[in-house]
Amino acid sequence: MKVIFLDRDGVINNNAKHYYVYKPENFELNKGVVKSLKKFVEKGYEIIVISNQSGISKGVYTKQDLNILDNYMRNIFSQENIIFKETYYCPHHSDLEKCICRKPNSLLIEKAIARFNIDTKNSIMIGDSDRDIEAAKKTGLQTLKVKANADLFEEIKKSEFSGLVL
Repeated sequence: MKVIFLDRDGVINNNAKHYYVYKPENFELNKGVVKSLKKFVEKGYEIIVISNQSGISKGVYTKQDLNILDNYMRNIFSQENIIFKETYYCPHHSDLEKCICRKPNSLLIEKAIARFNIDTKNSIMIGDSDRDIEAAKKTGLQTLKVKANADLFEEIKKSEFSGLVL
């Protein structure tokens, strides 16, 4: 199976106004996300989200808040016939506790690879931070670093992966 792994905040949704996006009313899709994901699905890719959510550890929001937002996000995409294979979230913060799942660690990606028998050589991690890219490289994924909160379709068009969306 080939997969497009996506970071959430900054790649899927805009987090310029809210560092911690955990309320549906603050969830705003970045431009080009739906268009890009539709193209990936057409080309036979599954979609998996890998996201650090340290606001849980810091007490800013709860796992229930995160689950509500995750369901909200999945519903938006399902209306466009885009189904996420899975979403993986790390609820920890390295300042508060030891953790091996928070990116740039690769445990969440490794779990997905093992669970779904993912072809890492034909799968890609799209992230907006060095920690996203570092975690992916540890597992042998191809990587694409995009500008945070940018038009995802345009960012991919400018990359070596442009053939996947054009």
